[in-house]
Amino acid sequence: MKSNPIDRTCDLTQKVETLNENEQLKYRSDFLRGTIATNLENYITGGLSVNDTLLTKFHGIYQQDNRDTRQARIIRKLEPDYQFMVRLRIPGGVLTVDQWNEIDLLSRRYSSSGIRITTRQTIQLHGINKGQLKALLKRLRLINIDTIAACGDDSRGVISGTNPAKPKIESQILKLAKKTSERLIPRTSAYKEIWYDEIINHKKMEEPLYGKLYLPRKFKVGFAIPPYNDIDVFAQDIGFIAITDEERLLGFNVCVGGGLGQLDTREDSYPRLATEIGFIDHYDAPFIAEVIMGIQRDFGDRIDRHRARFKYTIDRLGLDTFKTLLLRRFGKELGPARPYIFKHNSDIYGWTQTPNQKWQVTLHIQSGRVDGSLRDQLSAFFQQFSGRVRLTTNQNLQLQNIDDHERLEVEMRLNDLGLEQNITPNLQGAHTISCVALPTCGLAMAEAERYLPRFLELFDALKNEVGVESIPINLRITGCPNGCARPYVGEIALTGRASGLYNLYLGGSHRGDRLANLYRSNLNEKQILENLKPLLEHFVIDRLIDEHFGDFIFRKKLIENNNKFKTSHTYQEQ
Repeated sequence: MKSNPIDRTCDLTQKVETLNENEQLKYRSDFLRGTIATNLENYITGGLSVNDTLLTKFHGIYQQDNRDTRQARIIRKLEPDYQFMVRLRIPGGVLTVDQWNEIDLLSRRYSSSGIRITTRQTIQLHGINKGQLKALLKRLRLINIDTIAACGDDSRGVISGTNPAKPKIESQILKLAKKTSERLIPRTSAYKEIWYDEIINHKKMEEPLYGKLYLPRKFKVGFAIPPYNDIDVFAQDIGFIAITDEERLLGFNVCVGGGLGQLDTREDSYPRLATEIGFIDHYDAPFIAEVIMGIQRDFGDRIDRHRARFKYTIDRLGLDTFKTLLLRRFGKELGPARPYIFKHNSDIYGWTQTPNQKWQVTLHIQSGRVDGSLRDQLSAFFQQFSGRVRLTTNQNLQLQNIDDHERLEVEMRLNDLGLEQNITPNLQGAHTISCVALPTCGLAMAEAERYLPRFLELFDALKNEVGVESIPINLRITGCPNGCARPYVGEIALTGRASGLYNLYLGGSHRGDRLANLYRSNLNEKQILENLKPLLEHFVIDRLIDEHFGDFIFRKKLIENNNKFKTSHTYQEQ
C-alpha cells in the first residue's frame, strides 16, 4: 500500500550514504566545522579545500577566483587567484551611521572592489584574502554584525520592505524581521570558535532546529508592506504581506513556495511565484516561518539537489498535503487571505515625508556598487549625517529619520558632494538591477554588472527613438539563469547563456506579481534591441492609459505562453 507523505518518518540521519554529496558532507562536518580552522592556517595556498568551501558558505563566505586572470594563471602553472566574498547578515537592511562608516573603513582595508549592496538588502565585500578573513569578521563583531547564514543551506537574511506613509508599522515589521532572522539562523558554536577564537563546550545538540543535515537548499523569507512590493514578495520561499488599517498592523497574508532560480538544461527546473495560503496574526509570523521551514527540512529533496528548493517540495507534495502538514505543526487554521493592492516593485525616489514629520530620500546606486569616487562622496556625507541608513532590495541606499529642520541641510550637503544625481537618477536606470556575474561569480556565463552601463545607454536610446522615454520599465540582467537579480519577474529580463549571448524574457508585471515568459534564446546585443524595437513601437500605438510594458505584452498575448513557469497570480486589467 502506498504510504501517505504526511506520515513519513522524518529521521533524516538514516541512510545518509544514499543522499547527495552535499548532504553527506554536512552530516559529517561536525556542525559546519569541517577542517576550516586548520586550512585557514595553511599559508601555502590562498584557497581552502573543496569541502571547506561548501561549509564556509554557511558562515557567509564564498571562495571565488578572478576569472579574468584564470586562463593566464593556468598557462603559467599558478593556482587560481583565490579570493573570498563575505556577505553580512543585516535583517531588514537597517544600519546605523557608525556601522556604515566602519563597513566603509573595512572595505578600504580588506576589499578589492568596495562595498556592494545586494538584492537581498545586505552588503557583500569582495576580494578578501584568506589570511584576512578572521580579522574582518572580528571587526564586524565589534559593530554587532555577523555573517552567519548569509549563504548556505539555511535561512538566508530576512528582508523587509518600506512604506514611508506608515512608519510605525514599518518599524514593527522590521522588529519582526529581526526576530524571525534570529529564530531561524543556525545555532552551531563552530562560527564563534573558528572566527572569534572562542573556546566553547558543545556537548549538547548544537542544532535543535536544523539537525546535522541543515536544509536541502537555501531558504528565503521576506516582509512586504503594500502598496509597495519592493522586496518582490512572491519570489520568497515564505512571503509575508502586511495587512494594515491606518495605524495598526493587523497581520499578514502568508505566501509559500516562491523561487526564481532555474537550470536552462532541465525541463523540470522552473521559476515559481509564491502561493497565498491565508492570513495570520502579526505576532505569529516568526513561529509560522519556523514551522514552514521545518516542513522543508523534513520533506525537501536531498537526493536531487537541483530539485531541492521549497517550491519543488510544494509542487511535489501538493498544496493540500502541505496545508495539512502546516495545520498539524502550526496548531491552528489560517484565516482567509485579505485584500491589498500593490502598485510597483521598485523603490520610492525623491524626498518623502512621513506622518511623524521625518523625511527620507533614496540614493540610487547602480548595481549596488559603492566604490571609487562614490564611496568617497558617501564617506564624506556620513561624517555629518545623524539619521539612519537602510539598504534596499533594489540595491539602493535610503537615508531615513531626517528631522524636518535638518532636511535642507542634508539636501545642501548632498548637492555639495555631487550626490544630487543619485536622488534623481536616470529614469530607466532607477528601474534596473543586475547581479555581480563576471569576473568573480563562478556560475556566471555572461556579463551583467559590468555590461549594465552599456546596455542601459543603448536601451535608453531605443526608448527615446520610439517615444517611451518617460515610461519606467523594470529591467533585470543576470549572468546566468539562477535568478539573483530576480529576472523572471522583470518586464524585460536578460539571463546570460554565454559570452555576449542572453535569453530574452518579457511580460513580467510592474508590480512583481506575474512571471515573465521566454521570448527568444541566445541573442546577441544587436538581436536583443532588434527584437525589442517592434514591441515597443506596438506599445506606443496600442497601450492603455497608464498601462505598463509588461502588462501590455501580457494583455496583447504577444508572447506564446508555452513555457513551464509556475504562477499563482493572474493579471486583470485595472
